[in-house]
Amino acid sequence: MQIILPVGISFYTFHGLSYIIDVYKSKIKPVESLVDYSLFVSFFPLLVAGPIERATHLLPHIQSKRHFDYSKTVDGLRQILWGLVKKIVIADSCATYVNLIFDNPDEYSGSSLVMGAILFSFQIYGDFSGYSDIALGTARMLGIELLQNFSFPYFSRDIAEFWRRWHISLSSWFRDYVYIPLGGSRGSKWQNIRNVFVVFMLSGFWHGANWTFVIYGFINFLYFLPLLLFRKNRDNLTIVNPNNLKSILITIFQVFSTFMLVSLARVFFRSQSVGDAMMYFKRMFSSSLFTFPEIFPKTVLGYVFLFLCIEWIGRNDLFALEKFAMNWKKPYRIAFYYVLTLLIFYFYGQDYQFLYFQF
Repeated sequence: MQIILPVGISFYTFHGLSYIIDVYKSKIKPVESLVDYSLFVSFFPLLVAGPIERATHLLPHIQSKRHFDYSKTVDGLRQILWGLVKKIVIADSCATYVNLIFDNPDEYSGSSLVMGAILFSFQIYGDFSGYSDIALGTARMLGIELLQNFSFPYFSRDIAEFWRRWHISLSSWFRDYVYIPLGGSRGSKWQNIRNVFVVFMLSGFWHGANWTFVIYGFINFLYFLPLLLFRKNRDNLTIVNPNNLKSILITIFQVFSTFMLVSLARVFFRSQSVGDAMMYFKRMFSSSLFTFPEIFPKTVLGYVFLFLCIEWIGRNDLFALEKFAMNWKKPYRIAFYYVLTLLIFYFYGQDYQFLYFQF
């Protein structure tokens, strides 16, 4: 028997919980309008894949009077455009090869399986952050500012920084409503470790009732643990900005190693079962790991490289296109937006739903 669940149940459950907890702790007063409360819980741009909003943040926007703002509308459209590029040009292009590799891991070399894990990382980032950009841009056009959900996570220098920049609304929700109530960083070192363990386990389990997600959460806890034990988990609080050759080389190593650790853990996230994931790893770490991959999509990797270049240039902003090309002459800037639009139409047609619709 299959259970039918309401659309977006995990997101509006978290919205409702944050409201109840904040009212209970007197952080906000109960709203008098059922319409305002209902709109907060089920605000349509974020309903099916977030970001997970807080009553303390979103309710004031809903209750305040709003007027049409041309500059915010243009900015929102620009963010929607970039979100569509992430989803259709990057994520869906990677998905074709990801599905091919993960569905038939025994047919490919270890190097191709590594390529599959890397492409899946770009697929899930383009897919999920692309949806978030569309949601934030749509809300901004309506005069509402939603919480930032991604802050260029693939430029992170360690796992702690990655989780501060990936799915920010979920990570901060667990921090405020689980980690801190458990005691946070107060108490003994073992209590701190316990609190972090609980958060990562819940984060994994939130994605689905499958052991693969639980193991995914546990692996990330293991990644995080050395940073916690040596008090290095808050070393990288600002966006990466190397300023000399030595720092550039160190940054490249840190960013690449963090990205690869994240990509390897995601094999469990993508696999249908623990057995499938273990078979994937067994095949990956074989002698064929050192051969040239049979699947090497040059065109897709080229688009990913250009995508990362634009993200790098705009890494200090809320989203990559917020200020990118704004100092160009107007005809060039509009031509750039048209090129992105044409790319969207060129790649459009592949029937890949948003990954986080299933969560």
